Amino acid sequence: MDSRSVYTTDKGRQCPECGRPVASCECAAKRSGPKGDGNVRVGRQTKGRKGKGVTLITGLPLGEDGLKELARELKQKCGTGGTVKDGAIEIQGDHRDMLVEELKRRGFSAKRSGG
Repeated sequence: MDSRSVYTTDKGRQCPECGRPVASCECAAKRSGPKGDGNVRVGRQTKGRKGKGVTLITGLPLGEDGLKELARELKQKCGTGGTVKDGAIEIQGDHRDMLVEELKRRGFSAKRSGG
């Protein structure tokens, strides 16, 4: 049995990994990634872009650094620009079919969304 306490009257609940109070623990943030239903959705969006379309990839279970690295690789594959905004990857142009296949090849459960 573990001899480390998980609760003290002084600090309240403690993280079993680092021993810090749960409120200031960084282990939980590292451990739990973005939540979702397990499906990566690849859609097209033109809203707010003066008619220019982008391919929007949402639902990826990756952190910010992972999203940036994947975005870089996908942009190279498409031969176009893009960015990471609000936990989603935006790739310039309509590359839905190619990106769905590439994400499936990388082990993600990807599907096309929208029309």
